[in-house]
Amino acid sequence: MDKFFSQERCDRCGKKLNSGRIMSMFNKDCICMECKEKEKNDPRYHKAVEAVRDMEARGYRNFEGIGY
Repeated sequence: MDKFFSQERCDRCGKKLNSGRIMSMFNKDCICMECKEKEKNDPRYHKAVEAVRDMEARGYRNFEGIGY
């Protein structure tokens, strides 16, 4: 099974991933929903989203992100 689905703690804050998990838009971190909300407030968030969408449109699904 992929590490993303089996890990128990958030890569950012270390909290248990009981209430869901999502991949960061900035990198390949598996983060909790609380960290996702914080990420959305980062001034670079929209740039990160655009970069991910651009790479996916090109067919590249393993994009490392723009960095956190």
